[in-house]
This record gives sequence, structure tokens and C-alpha cells, in this order.
Amino acid sequence: MEVEAKFPYVEGVEEKVREIAELIIEKYEHDVYFAHPCRDFAQTDEAIRIRRDVEGITLTYKGPKVDAETKSREEIKLKVKDFESARRILERLGFKPVAEVKKVRKIYGFGDAIICVDEVEDLGKFVEIEIEAENLGVKEKVFQIAEQLGYSREDSIRESYLELILQKKSRKDSSETGQKS
Repeated sequence: MEVEAKFPYVEGVEEKVREIAELIIEKYEHDVYFAHPCRDFAQTDEAIRIRRDVEGITLTYKGPKVDAETKSREEIKLKVKDFESARRILERLGFKPVAEVKKVRKIYGFGDAIICVDEVEDLGKFVEIEIEAENLGVKEKVFQIAEQLGYSREDSIRESYLELILQKKSRKDSSETGQKS
């Protein structure tokens, strides 16, 4: 399980991250998310995606969030060799691409945690703190790291980048529909 919290980027936070953590990698990530043919992932709070980055191609299932404060959830990853073949397999099974998330991610190591500074296309910048664990027992540690960076629990954003992009698209579509009436 990934125990994770996301926060809006605030000026000076990356300097604080560099003071306590070590840069592991900076990379570009391109994710394609899919809709399930038989159930509504927005209702079940699940996701399936294919990610391409410098480390390869990964097919990922994300289960429903397991608590009210964080983005913590089960995550199952599978390395694949070919992005387009993985995409075609999902599409042949009835999955439909619904959105893409493109970002530049700086990953910092801090003990057993990682701190990501993300610049997401069409959304802006965010900070994510994540610890891989068997259960939510490390949640307090995630929030302690957040405190070191100047964040409080209340600053946490539970929506995934996919959810934020779909919300933005929905607002844009609504405003365009309203203007045409």
C-alpha cells in the first residue's frame, strides 16, 4: 500500500525539501488513464493507468482510498515492455482512455519516505509525501514530514491528479456549454 498525502506547492517549499532530503531523480512521466467497461471508477474510487517514464513502462491498478485524510490506497504495479501493446490489450478488453496526466517529477529520498515535487501540465505544482507500507500505521510519519515542510493536515489534497484534471475539464465544459446557451 502507498500511504500518501499531497499538498499545494508553496513558494520556498522545494528549498525545505532539499534541506532534509536527497534528490534521487528528476523525470518526465506520461500517464494514460482508462475507464472500465463495466463499472464506474469514479464511483468505486479506483484507477488503471499505463505510465511511461525513463525507468520504463508500468501498468498500475490503484484501489479505493482507505482513509479520509490521505490518498492512501492499494497499488499493484506491473512492468510491461511496450506501451502501445499494453494500451491495445486494455482497449480490446473494453477499457477506454479517459485522460492523460503529464508531469515533471523530482523525487527526493528521506529515510523510508519519498517526497515528490511535481509540475503537472494544466494543473500546476504540488508536493507529495509517500511511504510504502503494509498498513496506515505510517500515516502520522507522513504528516510529520509535511509539518517539517510547513504544511498542516488541513492542507492535504485527497484528489488524484486524474481527479483534478477531470474536475477542471468538467468545469471548462460546463462554462463553454453555459456560454453557448
